[in-house]
This record gives sequence, C-alpha cells and structure tokens, in this order.
Amino acid sequence: MVKRAVIMAAGKGTRMQPLTFEIPKPLVKVGGRRMIDTVVEGLRINGIEEIYVVVGHLKEQFYEWACTKPGITIIDNPYYDSCNNISSLYMARGHLEDCIILDGDQMIYNTSALDPLFEMSGYNAVWCEGRTDEWLMEVENGRVISCSRTGGARGWQLYSVSRWSAGDGKKLREHVEYEFEAGNRDIYWDDVVMFRHFKEYKLGIRPMKKDDIVEIDDLDELIRVDDAYGKYRK
Repeated sequence: MVKRAVIMAAGKGTRMQPLTFEIPKPLVKVGGRRMIDTVVEGLRINGIEEIYVVVGHLKEQFYEWACTKPGITIIDNPYYDSCNNISSLYMARGHLEDCIILDGDQMIYNTSALDPLFEMSGYNAVWCEGRTDEWLMEVENGRVISCSRTGGARGWQLYSVSRWSAGDGKKLREHVEYEFEAGNRDIYWDDVVMFRHFKEYKLGIRPMKKDDIVEIDDLDELIRVDDAYGKYRK
C-alpha cells in the first residue's frame, strides 16, 4: 500500500515556452486549476498525506505555493538545469519505499487512478490499439516483459504514475544512486527500471482509461484544452 508520494516538478517545461519563462509548468492553470493541485488533491482523496515535491526551475514559486498546502515537503534539486530527471529522483531517494511517483504537470480527472492499493510495483497504463510514439509496454500474464521507448501498436502505453513496494523502492534507490553517481545523468529515471536494471524487478501495470489522467506536453496541447493561452502562441 502506498504510504507516501514523490511529485516530480523540477523541469523547465521547454515545450511550453514562452509561458514557462514566467511560471513553472506544474503551476500552470488549466480551466482555472493548477495542474499540480489536481495531483495533490487526488493523492489526498486516496489517503496519501506524506507528499514530497521536487523542484528546480522557478522554485521560489513552489515555496510560495506550498505555504497554502500543509503537509507538503519541498525538495530542492540543484541539478535540474544540467541533468535529466534522474537527478530529481536522486534527490528524493530517501522516500521511495511504499511510494507513488508521479509528475506534477498532468491533470488528474479520475482520482481512482491514484488508488494506494497495489500488488506489484509498476506503472499506470492505457491499452493502445493503434500506433503511438510513447513508451509502450508488452504485458504477459499480468507482468511487464518488455518496453519500447520508440512506441509501437497494440500494447500498454506507460503513464508517469508508478507505485513501488518497500522492497522495490529500496532497490530503486540503490539503482538510482549507482547510475547517477556513475555519471549517467542524462537519462530519465524510468530508464533505470525499464532498461538498465529491468531483470531485477517484477513489474505489473495498473490499467486505466485514457481520460483518467491527461498529460499536457506542449503549448499547442495546452491551447487545445484551454484557449485562454492562445496569446502565447508564437
């Protein structure tokens, strides 16, 4: 069962510039609600109160935001501007046991997608019949047997919500420390599990519907869901 959460919120949000020159992407409002607020509210509805938010870009705004959110602990990532997001998990590595890890720049529309109960460590996933360029997992008898970072068809699309048991969280900490301290700092933290140390985990998935969680990747996608941001189009 999930006891704590780590929210990744340190990135520069380059694909949403120039808006993110002014505000970090997780604090952008969609339909009047900050993306990260839907994440925090979803966690709390599911009884997850121990929440860590890893920040970097425009971090002062997160400290101000957290003043109105009791129970939020901010973790500063000094590497955010020079490393990939493995650096954020490295900074939060002491909190990975019985943990849910998720991005702060997504909209949670169905809070059951953050259910704290799970049997196997692994990712939320949506069945993808057609072609996708997103990470795609092959699942057999409930277990992830492979993952493609270049996409494909007829597979389970990986979403940036994952749960980790106490044992797997401990292994994840060890593997993140090993990779980061060995100088592998340009990789996603998910690479550590899905490719570099895949055989050391037994991963499952948590199926969900496509509209349960919406990942807004760039400015064009933001404008499609909230046309108030049309003024930022170049």
